[in-house]
Amino acid sequence: MPELPEVETVRQGLAKWVTGRTIGTVEVHHPRAIRRHLTGDAHFIALLTGRTITDVSRRGKYLWFPLDSGDAIIGHLGMSGQLLMQPAEAEDEKHLRIRFTFTDGGPELRFVDQRTFGGLSVSEDGAELPHEIAHIARDPMDPFFDDEAFVERLRAKHTEIKRAILDQTLISGVGNIYADEALWRAQLHGARLTDQLTRPAVRRLLAHIRDVLGEAIVAGGTSFDELYVNVNGESGYFDRSLNAYGREGEPCHRCGTVIRREQFMNRSSFTCPRCQPRPRTIRH
Repeated sequence: MPELPEVETVRQGLAKWVTGRTIGTVEVHHPRAIRRHLTGDAHFIALLTGRTITDVSRRGKYLWFPLDSGDAIIGHLGMSGQLLMQPAEAEDEKHLRIRFTFTDGGPELRFVDQRTFGGLSVSEDGAELPHEIAHIARDPMDPFFDDEAFVERLRAKHTEIKRAILDQTLISGVGNIYADEALWRAQLHGARLTDQLTRPAVRRLLAHIRDVLGEAIVAGGTSFDELYVNVNGESGYFDRSLNAYGREGEPCHRCGTVIRREQFMNRSSFTCPRCQPRPRTIRH
């Protein structure tokens, strides 16, 4: 599933292409693509036709497009969603779900989603911050993210550190890939308990989270298949820089020990047994 760097890469691309443009027509090709817009496709189309997109913003893994009406389009890519800018004459994609044309006649915005787990909706009066995503915490790339408040809130919890940094109400945008990478850099096993970490250790982990996300954004995100692409249909290349995630059986780049894979919340964690030893006791 796309994580913060992938969504931020898409946001940056969209901001260049759609900010200040007025929507001419909206076509909904599949009802699941707007299933979160409970009032249906006619209402969705009516709210958006003739409206001008004033910006493209992000909260965690969600995008939102503020409109001149005070409303906002909310977008989530799900497992396979793509927001693509395409010339009007370009052939329709096989899994095209929603098409936006613009009054200037320039490139269209197309929402393409093979698995239809993603989707778009309209948040009425949500231009500043849609209420549907207001519960999601700021991410560490946000200039208003409060480092010290995060340190205190995390240490007040009694849970495993990896579970904590995946909690989108505590810190948003960190998914499984980048959690493993940050923990490897911090030399912490994900099963370490949050209330047993020192403040300097948490600050160090936060710095590594920020560095990993920043480097991944520069690289255009991580692409393991053709489903994640930017607005121009291009894949990211941060997978070439991974130190832990997906490297089971390969040598640790720091000490040479073979990277191991462990089960974690119906997913996998990748760690170095030497650099990231499991805690001796895990309290539940």
